[in-house]
Amino acid sequence: MHDLPQLAELIKKRNLLERDITALIGRPAEIGHIGEHIASRVFHIALEESASHKSIDGRFSDGLLKGRSVNIKWYARREGLLDITPDALPDYYLVLTGPKSAAMSSRGRVRPWIIEAVFLFEAQDLVVQLEARGLKIGIASSIVQQFWEQAEIYPIQSSTKLMVTEEQRQQLMLFRANSVGG
Repeated sequence: MHDLPQLAELIKKRNLLERDITALIGRPAEIGHIGEHIASRVFHIALEESASHKSIDGRFSDGLLKGRSVNIKWYARREGLLDITPDALPDYYLVLTGPKSAAMSSRGRVRPWIIEAVFLFEAQDLVVQLEARGLKIGIASSIVQQFWEQAEIYPIQSSTKLMVTEEQRQQLMLFRANSVGG
């Protein structure tokens, strides 16, 4: 009971920050919405008007992927999992992640909202590869390390489906651990 006043005060501070973030991005200050906002600015993605559009958060506005649909994910930790909607696939999954971590209990662990890496998966190809391995496809689909490595576009440019410019690198670095106290 002694920690309740301190917890209430911290929640009040968080609520003020969430109000400011919501005013800035125009959507609730949740990691998914904030990730979509960041990705839309960095990778020139026109977001859908409605945040509830099934599987598609937006479309690339320029470059080789212009007009292609994308589902954007931001995971505070890269645990090898990806939420896939097999009955309504976008063209691509763009995944922002925090540090690599094994899936384990969250008890006592901080999950700061930082971006350590970005991955671009071609959705249809990924599903075919997962099905060939007999893996479950849906919420929390297990993606093997090799697929993550092949799809990485930042900080290592393994995939060439979307080339990351120096300006985009600088923008993403704003959200790295050493930049945001994570």
